[in-house]
Amino acid sequence: QVQLEESGGGLVQPGGSLRLSCAASGSIFTIVAMSWYRQAPGKQRELVATITRTSSTNYADSVKGRFTISRDNAKNTVYLQMNSLKPEDTAVYYCNADIRHSILSGRNDYWGQGMQVTVSS
Repeated sequence: QVQLEESGGGLVQPGGSLRLSCAASGSIFTIVAMSWYRQAPGKQRELVATITRTSSTNYADSVKGRFTISRDNAKNTVYLQMNSLKPEDTAVYYCNADIRHSILSGRNDYWGQGMQVTVSS
């Protein structure tokens, strides 16, 4: 069993910044990758950014150049630095972890509970 604890959401004005954090705990052998997703009202959940254990990254076109994903492998924690925020960034943001529990096991996905990020004047 794995738990993801998220923090850092809130209300910010357009052009402002927020930093989201997500820490994984539980039975973990290796975190293969960690990602941030978001879901706006009336829309499907979409992938925002992904980072692998070797720190290769991938971003949605809508956030590239504004958001930065990073991780601390020793703390099993992923961060999302969000700059130049726009109203269209308003959504519930979810942390996801792709985890291998042991050398004998396959991979499993785990989700955080989600955090509200609201960008509004």
